Amino acid sequence: MAGNAAKTVARTVVEYQYPWREKLAKYKDELAKGVYGYWELGAWKPLSISARRRAQLRKEVLLAGENWPYDPERKEMKTRRKGHKCDRISAEKRAHTVELMEKMPQMLADYRKRRWEKKMKEEDAKEKL
Repeated sequence: MAGNAAKTVARTVVEYQYPWREKLAKYKDELAKGVYGYWELGAWKPLSISARRRAQLRKEVLLAGENWPYDPERKEMKTRRKGHKCDRISAEKRAHTVELMEKMPQMLADYRKRRWEKKMKEEDAKEKL
């Protein structure tokens, strides 16, 4: 009799100490379905546990030093800086212009060569007539 009472008291103390274990066991399947809800047969189903209670349970588990595997994956951080779009575009245009100016002598040489070849073809065509 004393042994049963001691077990009951010990179980009560453990339950009081870790009340989140029962809740976690109860909602384990539900939490695994997603953070906000899930699609089932083409219809959106919200979780049976509210967001407030879910957050409270998550906090209790983390404070106890346990792992909480039900958080969604984090998205990658955006690396683009803030600012005006016109400033970014004008900077890109200036950089592109610098690249083109570096290629300019070769482009002019190609243009002159094409123009010269065209002129020679026209002269050959006139001579053949």
